Amino acid sequence: MSTSSAAPVMAIEEVGDFLAGLREAGGTVALTNGCFDVLHQGHVAFLQRCASLGDRLLVGLNSDSSVASFKGPGRPAVPERERAEILAAIRWVDAVVIFSQSTADELIRSVRPDIYAKGADYDPQDGGRELPELATVRAAGARLELIPLVPGVSTTALLDKLRGPTVSDD
Repeated sequence: MSTSSAAPVMAIEEVGDFLAGLREAGGTVALTNGCFDVLHQGHVAFLQRCASLGDRLLVGLNSDSSVASFKGPGRPAVPERERAEILAAIRWVDAVVIFSQSTADELIRSVRPDIYAKGADYDPQDGGRELPELATVRAAGARLELIPLVPGVSTTALLDKLRGPTVSDD
């Protein structure tokens, strides 16, 4: 885990070289991914929990184009380069990989993590949505860990609060 300097921000093609020494030494790799648009306390708690799962934590970051494709116009609020630098500065993060695909399947195949961590909102047994990368996680031999979310904390809620109350025409 990085403690004194920012973690590297890299392309998917660089991940293999980055992880080679760690794998030779028998270290475990945890991988997570997301938009991490407006970073908040829920993200920090989530990343800390993800980091506790392995020897190294890699964070896949959705590119601006992929965020816009599923979050809609006006998102992300923070450009990918800035989001990557902020994530890389968090001491539990060992590397950030920006990817532009709509799912993290290619990232998972490239990293071949020991543990793949996502928020518990991807737990269908608890009313969550199905994880789109589930088949790839299984094919990679990774253990899936679903991390509980901090209740009431989300980027969407934070952005709504910053926009203020809407004025109605009564």
